[in-house]
Amino acid sequence: MIKLRVYLDTSIISAYHDDRALERMADTRDFPLRASEYELSVSSLVREEVGQTADLDRRRQMIGLMEGLQTHAISEDMRDLAYCYVSAGLFTLSMFNDALHVAVAVLTRQDVLLSWNFKHLVNRRKRAEVNQANVSLGLPVVEILAPTEL
Repeated sequence: MIKLRVYLDTSIISAYHDDRALERMADTRDFPLRASEYELSVSSLVREEVGQTADLDRRRQMIGLMEGLQTHAISEDMRDLAYCYVSAGLFTLSMFNDALHVAVAVLTRQDVLLSWNFKHLVNRRKRAEVNQANVSLGLPVVEILAPTEL
């Protein structure tokens, strides 16, 4: 069986222990039960964002979730692609990290970018815009999904 390559953005790692949104937490916790079906990864950006968590216990929990996951380093090509997305109007400069998560997923040939960020990532319009830009650049498309869609 071929495993789907799934990039987890910071919202997935964060939601695992976030009892402020119980349904999202439950859906996130359900996903790892099926994780053996996937090749999971994060990026150094995810690790950096997690490292900024003020609550030390929560930060440790999130770091623990990433143990054993492949971590992609952020390259200049990834930054360039993220800036390309911003220049094309797909993301604002204040959403640069969202664009960078997409660029990491695309350039590391992930099948899916998994996120809870419905405002900036997980929506039909954004998927279409990102994939149209990728095709025009000769890059692969990527599915941007919430855990409940996978």
